Amino acid sequence: MISVRNRQLRQLHREFKRSRDLILAVAFLLFISFISIFAFLSPYDPDTIDVLHRFEGPSVKHWFGTDDLGRDYLTRILYGGRISLAVGIVAMSISTIIGVFVGIVAGYMGGVVDNLLMRLVDILSSIPWMILVTVVSIYLRPGLQAIILVIGLFTWMSIARLVRAETLRVKEREYVLYAQAIHQLSTVIILRHILPAVLPTIIVAATNGIANAIMMESALSFLGMGVQQPVSSWGSMLNRAQGVLHTAPYMAILPGIMIILTVYSFNKIGSMIRIFAEPRTSLK
Repeated sequence: MISVRNRQLRQLHREFKRSRDLILAVAFLLFISFISIFAFLSPYDPDTIDVLHRFEGPSVKHWFGTDDLGRDYLTRILYGGRISLAVGIVAMSISTIIGVFVGIVAGYMGGVVDNLLMRLVDILSSIPWMILVTVVSIYLRPGLQAIILVIGLFTWMSIARLVRAETLRVKEREYVLYAQAIHQLSTVIILRHILPAVLPTIIVAATNGIANAIMMESALSFLGMGVQQPVSSWGSMLNRAQGVLHTAPYMAILPGIMIILTVYSFNKIGSMIRIFAEPRTSLK
């Protein structure tokens, strides 16, 4: 086991040095996270309205120009990055916890429990996510907390399937069978043997889940069902920009680029981490 893990670490190190795209992805995420955290250092308030300087193009004073209310667009993008990243990470955490719990319980218990949980997964997966999220959003007050809960509570099904499949494979290993033979508690077996073995798969799914959550938040905010003004996210900024594309196209281009690069970076990192889950997988 140790030698296999060492080979995986060496392969990961080689791939990291060889893949320029991967290095750029990691660097971009670190950079955007850093500047979003320290967005408060901007000399402009993201919510201060200045109608005398509406739709100013990029300049020395306003690097990314101003929006339809005269607010500094760079500052709005930095604060919007906070929201988009927070939604991605927190919603992914909720989704992963539910998916891992359902997947491990279904895979390990088997029988009636497995059938019931998987039928629930099938039912929820058969409903288009946009319809499901839209219906649920009607009964929740629009805002950051609501969108995190909606995304987190209704995107765990794919993770549950992946974890269940891995659990079915792991529970047939000798050390798990031995633990069952000596009548160890199921919770002990799951925590000591099953969970560590499926952890690489969980990490890969979680990384991709962040990208998916950011995309969903952007789509919902673009449709007006996400975060509400004056709070900004990249998706809500796209929504606000669609009415002024002819006069201020930069208002749509800049947040759009941020969404694309962030989602791409998380997916690229997910491909790197897949080395641990699938030792023969190589980055392209």
